[in-house]
Amino acid sequence: MMGRDILAEPVAATADDEAGAPAVTTRSAGSALGTGGAILPLLALAACGDGGGGGTASAGGSTSATPAGTTAPVVVVNTAPTPTEASRFLAQATMGATRSTIDAVVSRGYDGWLTDQFAMPRATSHYDWLYANGYAGESNRFDMKGLDPTLWRQLIVEPDQLRQRVGMALLDIFVVGVDGLIYSWRSFTMASYLDILLDNAFGNYRQLMGAVTTSFAMSTFLTYFQNRKANPTTGTQPDENYARELMQLFTIGLYQLNMDGSLKMSGGQPIETYSQADVSGLARVFTGLVQPNLPDAPPRYLNPMVINAGMNETGSSSFLGTTVSGGGMAAIDAALDTIFAHPNVPPFVSKQLIQRLVTSNPSPAYINRVASKFADNGQGVRGDLKAVIRAILLDSEARTLPASGAVGKLREPVIRFTNWARAFGATSPSNAWAIGDTNAATRLSQTKGRSPSVFNFYRPGYTPAGTSLAGSGLVAPEFQITNEQTVIGYVNFMYGVIANGIGDVKADYTAILALAADSKALVDEINLVLAAGQLSSATQAAIRNAVDSVSATASDGPINRVGIAILLTVASPDYLNLR
Repeated sequence: MMGRDILAEPVAATADDEAGAPAVTTRSAGSALGTGGAILPLLALAACGDGGGGGTASAGGSTSATPAGTTAPVVVVNTAPTPTEASRFLAQATMGATRSTIDAVVSRGYDGWLTDQFAMPRATSHYDWLYANGYAGESNRFDMKGLDPTLWRQLIVEPDQLRQRVGMALLDIFVVGVDGLIYSWRSFTMASYLDILLDNAFGNYRQLMGAVTTSFAMSTFLTYFQNRKANPTTGTQPDENYARELMQLFTIGLYQLNMDGSLKMSGGQPIETYSQADVSGLARVFTGLVQPNLPDAPPRYLNPMVINAGMNETGSSSFLGTTVSGGGMAAIDAALDTIFAHPNVPPFVSKQLIQRLVTSNPSPAYINRVASKFADNGQGVRGDLKAVIRAILLDSEARTLPASGAVGKLREPVIRFTNWARAFGATSPSNAWAIGDTNAATRLSQTKGRSPSVFNFYRPGYTPAGTSLAGSGLVAPEFQITNEQTVIGYVNFMYGVIANGIGDVKADYTAILALAADSKALVDEINLVLAAGQLSSATQAAIRNAVDSVSATASDGPINRVGIAILLTVASPDYLNLR
């Protein structure tokens, strides 16, 4: 295992907000960079490559051609992908590629691998893991112990990687953050919510809407727990928080959309999807939801909420051109059915899922193709998430890399970390998974399950002001948590993690050490598994020069060479911008 002298000591850095490329200078720390104390400014890596040459992934001859602007489904023919193509696919479909998963995709093909993943059950739920590991003790009633460990463990080691990746994408839409939960047993409450998203990741979006609506976590996060019907005497009205966010963020958005995600216009202005009257009417439906009558112990937070008749509105509630009445779960189901049938749901949800998995700026044709699968999976079923996921990941726009254009996305920080952890077999021998909360700007500036608001860490329509992205009308959601401080924090955090692990979570570099003496073989392997073959020729050459500044026969030389190659890869613009 690596010692503390393994890598160059990190020093000050600058960030290029427009390119999302950290620029970090490393300096010699003892023998860490070999004789002469080689210096490698990462800014040079940004300047010397186009971010995609030298092994760029493309689908080669594995896609069918369709004229630009058409909306007919374009899917990948299930021929055997190359290892580079497989790694790029896994960068979109998992929390990080490994050598074994790359081999599996090459062997099974894209569609075969998806079929295998859809059929794979969860090994254990977050809720059950917390129970099995002793977190249900009374001393944990009012803290959040266990939540970060169970989440990190599943993201890193569980084999149902497609479910994990899609579940985290759904968490970016149906946002709940544990810090916004105010009742006891917060870890179990949040764990139960994460289980809802993961258990329904391959199900139907309408079913997911219902499970989220009756979850205690969402009801407390968006303040409709014990929501009471209007009281004419006191003038109080039902809480409108969930009614508003259900429409605005989870299903239909603010403005009416065409199937390709473009705005419908009237008189030169976008057409609003709902009014304040719709919010008020819908809020009447979500009254009376309470916990089942169970002791204040973790099982209480696992069960769906039930209706308290005394709090529930049984009169008519009008919204989105429809009226429901009678109250109870029947009214809630009718309301959710109405929203689910809205024509905005397919393009609104599909675009966000594409953004989370493949590219920040999907073409209208790509959105249309996926939204069409959302609207009808080919068998008359609306909201079939398996069909939607296949459509997203097998579309030619996902599998073929154009020579230019607005392709790809900035890798979000959590996935950069899990990418490293999975690629090099990180484990926690004690099963503590003591990675903790990585929200701080000195760490990753993000932790799954700890969003500060219902708007997530970043909004799907965010564009960094004053950049060429903004000037080109493009969005870059992950840049909302990208600035000089967070870029420096990320690189320094990864420096420590790569060198020494975190807690007892450490990588196993045994296999990659076998390549340490050959800088080309070393960088080629890291480029394939970590960077999906996207390091430009110039970037590879710069990393090799840094590696070769350390003698392979020096004390700790092999492990230092490996550490340098990994760190410079995960800090390079070619890696950070997934194409």
